[in-house]
Amino acid sequence: MKVNNSDQLIERINRLKQEKNAVILAHYYTRPEVQRVADFLGDSLALSVKAQKIDAEVILFAGVHFMAETAKVLCPHKKVLMPCPEAGCSLADSCRADEFEKFIAAHPGHKVVSYVNTTVEVKALTDVCCTSSNALKVVESIPASQPIIFGPDRHLGGYIKRLTGRDNMVLWNGCCHVHDKFAVERLREAKVKYPEAEVVVHPECRDVVVAEADYVGSTAGILDYCRKSPARQFIVMTESGILTEMQRLMPDKEFIPGPADALCDGACNTCEYMKMITLENIAECLENGSPEIHLDEQVRRKAERSILNMISIK
Repeated sequence: MKVNNSDQLIERINRLKQEKNAVILAHYYTRPEVQRVADFLGDSLALSVKAQKIDAEVILFAGVHFMAETAKVLCPHKKVLMPCPEAGCSLADSCRADEFEKFIAAHPGHKVVSYVNTTVEVKALTDVCCTSSNALKVVESIPASQPIIFGPDRHLGGYIKRLTGRDNMVLWNGCCHVHDKFAVERLREAKVKYPEAEVVVHPECRDVVVAEADYVGSTAGILDYCRKSPARQFIVMTESGILTEMQRLMPDKEFIPGPADALCDGACNTCEYMKMITLENIAECLENGSPEIHLDEQVRRKAERSILNMISIK
């Protein structure tokens, strides 16, 4: 039987994991073959929290840079590897720490809530972090009279602001370049084409897209909703990498990639940064034990505080 290069790389990666006492954490948006070699698959913070409980010396994070940073924040005594340090995040990059610090100074007395999709330096400036799944709970845990800065995603922040009716919530003007490009006009066309399909939307999408949803939630929330729903078709308004796990878990259901702006080349619902993680650079990273994530300890401790403040909210 002919063995292709992917099979050889997977065999090599599995051998290296045993030799190095390493585990691979992979995000839902990575390539299908990368998801295959993952020990744990999930969204960014769930994976980092998982990393704390893993009995392994080495954690390789198959995802974008801020995710590996977050794992290192929570696991300072473990070696955290990032197979492609150039794999950034448009949302995290839209909020530079020096600019965010000035924004905070311009709004004295505000409590700072930051989406976990931020750099470690921004987390260090934050009072409490949140995820797309718990952002509402985090904001509702803060007294209604307390003004809030919410960053960096203006769409997620706007969604939470609408749900809570909090006029004292100031939004940083950032967004995810993938979710921002989902087009409501083309979504409505897809709903006509697939009249039985339910629409599931990530809250990083624009408000006009969110308004068309049958369900709004995080990647994990979307997966859970689709499992429980009696519907057989879903139009999925988030990064297309999640369709791999959806089809694996629910082979009897149909998942339609969400349509993006007509001006795009057809790949707008794909994050090119997530796709920079490959079997080749995972194997090389495990082999060489680098690139490794290193953080300034003072910054790490401040960032850890903002994450632990979130985790403590019941």
